[in-house]
Amino acid sequence: MDKHTKVIEIEEVVIRFSGDSGDGMQLTGTLFSDTSALFGNDVATFPDYPAEIRAPQGTVGGVSGFQVHFGHSQINTPGDYCDVLVAMNPAALKANFRWVKPDGIIIIDTDAFVEKNIIKAGYKEDPLKEEPLNGINLIKAPISSMTRESLKDIGLDQKSILRSKNMFALGIVSWMFDRPLEHAIKFFNKKFANKPLLIEANTKVLRNGYHYAETIKAIAFNYKVRPAEITKGTYRIINGNTATAWGLLAAAEKAGLKLFLGSYPITPATSILEELAARKDLGVKTFQAEDEIAGICTSFGASFTGHLAVTSTSGPGLALKSETLGLAVMTELPLVVINVQRGGPSTGLPTKTEQADLMQALYGRNGESPLVVMAASTPSNCFDYAYMAAKIALEHMTPVILMTEGFLANGSEPWKIPDLDTYPEIKPPFAPKDQPYSPYEKDPDTLVRKWAVPGTPDHEHRLGGLEKDPATGGVSYTPEIHEFMVKAREEKINRVAKDIPPLAIEGDEDADLLIIGWGATYGHLLTAIDSLRKEGLKLALAHFNYIRPLPENSGEILGRFKKRLVCENNLGQFANYLRMNFPEYPYHQFNKILGLPFTVEDLKDAIRKNLEV
Repeated sequence: MDKHTKVIEIEEVVIRFSGDSGDGMQLTGTLFSDTSALFGNDVATFPDYPAEIRAPQGTVGGVSGFQVHFGHSQINTPGDYCDVLVAMNPAALKANFRWVKPDGIIIIDTDAFVEKNIIKAGYKEDPLKEEPLNGINLIKAPISSMTRESLKDIGLDQKSILRSKNMFALGIVSWMFDRPLEHAIKFFNKKFANKPLLIEANTKVLRNGYHYAETIKAIAFNYKVRPAEITKGTYRIINGNTATAWGLLAAAEKAGLKLFLGSYPITPATSILEELAARKDLGVKTFQAEDEIAGICTSFGASFTGHLAVTSTSGPGLALKSETLGLAVMTELPLVVINVQRGGPSTGLPTKTEQADLMQALYGRNGESPLVVMAASTPSNCFDYAYMAAKIALEHMTPVILMTEGFLANGSEPWKIPDLDTYPEIKPPFAPKDQPYSPYEKDPDTLVRKWAVPGTPDHEHRLGGLEKDPATGGVSYTPEIHEFMVKAREEKINRVAKDIPPLAIEGDEDADLLIIGWGATYGHLLTAIDSLRKEGLKLALAHFNYIRPLPENSGEILGRFKKRLVCENNLGQFANYLRMNFPEYPYHQFNKILGLPFTVEDLKDAIRKNLEV
């Protein structure tokens, strides 16, 4: 570091890397966030990319971005507005300028700011004249041409050379925030182990970007973010889909069962299938089906044969799985369905996040078809709730829908690798081999039937979609038996509440306003509430992970406060669900459906307004 460079120590930073979907912004952001985590900072990330596989280059619709928020203190969100924007072309600037703080830094690749790209981005003239840059530190760097100069004699073609320009940008930002380069270089050596020329090229460009930032006078400051004070342990960066897959692996091991996943690839859930397909070493069986219906049908069959059976999907796929879900309810077989929510309806916004599948998960089947519905709330606790979804499905012989969201699936954060011995036991209710077996004979306390694996001597039985006699499991058309079985299936799900933790509140016990959330809104809600409490406001947060059934103390918690504000990324589905279950309480709502998470500032404004009502 130049001895004349001024070092400024700061608490936290938000950086957004942005460019065409082929510019490698996802990789750039991932390498930077991984480096920051290894350095010891707390980290939260938010990848944001177009839905099209070949998005139109140079257009706003084709912009791909990766935001990383890292700091010395606890980080609960990927940040609202960025301190630094790296814009690799005019479209990236146009798409992201509104997310830059008024005193922020923008780094642009001046080589990309040519007339053709300016027009494609929707600007009329020079973007640097159209955008209000007052107060912003604009760093003009010829990233593309410097990359070409760095690699002019290396023996690569021009297309391959330009693919390395993202590493030049990474080098610039790494110098600005005093990040070591070793992690990225180790990544090159592993990824391109059989292509030494690419290792050399990326390493050289990365270092040249670092030295460029070190020498130019446009960057007068070097920023330092000290490591966070965290609990000792072994950590890794993990995203929600990976955490979900690993939680299922842990549950299978704890239950002593083989894990089966039957799925059809669908954004943003596909990487769960990919992660589990790579775990043949742990005995996992995966099946990539020809469609969503086949995916869940294979999982249903695996459940019948005694596996921990899972299927993964997003909203459109959940709709197609509804008939087989009803069959699993009728046959009372354990089945875990992971629904990684995205913007809808129909194909909607495949790469954007939303919370609009709640009513579908609760009621989107024919007939009275009750099952358990849960929701994860952070990328890392997808592990815990996947584990608990499997435990509940197995021990209560029921389908369970675990709701995550695109924001959780693709976002990442540090995760302390847990000791599996600290997790609760999972005891599937297998039918004893030495006792008579009736498929619908139920435990009087839990109403759970026994699970008999086909091939077990003296446990031969049939299961099907027609209504059943409660004792023999035979087909029954008796009206009274149908009503009895409908109520029994409903009551069985209600009794799951005895095995889930009570609802807890965070914040002030004597709060003037109870904020209510579920799913991936947790980090933003907690950050907003903590900020307002520091201003002297009395607030509390009730965040729901168990939705059907609700925790047994939900009514008591809701009734403890005079005002309630339900915040969710839909038009009010959870608020209406609470009105159905606890109609004696009034609920205010704050809803946004932008395909993006809440911003903390929007939440703070909504909370202040509701305190004034």
